[in-house]
Amino acid sequence: MLGTDFPKDRLPPQGASALLAGVAGTLSQADVAFGNLEGVLLDGGEPVKQCSNPAWCYLFRSPSTYAADLKAAGFDVLSLANNHARDFGEPGRSATMRALDAAGIRHSGRAGDIASWRVKGVRIALVAFAPFLGSNPMLDREGARRTVADLKRHHDIVMVSFHGGGEGADATHVPFAREFYHGEDRGDVVGFAHAMIDAGADLVLGSGPHVPRALELYRDRLVAYSLGNFCTYWGINVAGPNGLAPILVARLAPNGRFLSGHIVSARQVRPAGPEPDPKGRAARLMAKLTRADFPQTALVFRAQGTNLAVSPVAAPKTALSRR
Repeated sequence: MLGTDFPKDRLPPQGASALLAGVAGTLSQADVAFGNLEGVLLDGGEPVKQCSNPAWCYLFRSPSTYAADLKAAGFDVLSLANNHARDFGEPGRSATMRALDAAGIRHSGRAGDIASWRVKGVRIALVAFAPFLGSNPMLDREGARRTVADLKRHHDIVMVSFHGGGEGADATHVPFAREFYHGEDRGDVVGFAHAMIDAGADLVLGSGPHVPRALELYRDRLVAYSLGNFCTYWGINVAGPNGLAPILVARLAPNGRFLSGHIVSARQVRPAGPEPDPKGRAARLMAKLTRADFPQTALVFRAQGTNLAVSPVAAPKTALSRR
């Protein structure tokens, strides 16, 4: 969430590109760089979202020119499935889609909106789900299964993102149950992730809790249950774990199997955007949460400077007998 000009100007004085400068080098190295875009890219317009409590009402609107800044930072595809994608109604999400199209960034989020493209000859799809009006519906698990299974028939790698789960500093652990936030059904994220991989998904990426959560290796496919906040200039808490901004780098086989990766630790300290964290706090927290929530998962973490390398547990070697 790169700042908002509604209801008054709370945009970064040096623009969005300055906020992303500290991590642009990492993002630009990826074959596919994915993120979750909160709010809309819209010039003018009035909000549609109504809030029962104005004191906790956040409406995020950024200039359409920020799409070019996201592209310059290295982003290739973005999720528009979240609780702020419709702050200015579906016309606001349409404006965001047009701005991203003009900048050459793919997107998924609105029901039926799915990104599909090729990278180095590999056919890739991204479908973004959320439990919110107008988005690809996360709570319709059977419908989501059908969507993913159909995409897998026509793609080598299917990426799934979801915006679900609880929120806040006390939401770092996965509860293995349906989660609610202010009475709103935010889904069972573990059940959803497993169902998507069973249907053919190869990489599942979560957002929503605003804090990092665990990783899991399920059927040789990687799940990140939350990558926390990343670049939130205004309006969202960035104290403590909310300010950790991990970048997950995952290397996949052409069929989607997880091969290896690492977690780049970044951190937000306002008014700056995310910057590398020499203490490696985001990576260490995600490793700790993974060991606590998924102690049997076949992932190994190894120190890699201030980052952590992530790899599957090596299969045991079979002894051969000689006669």
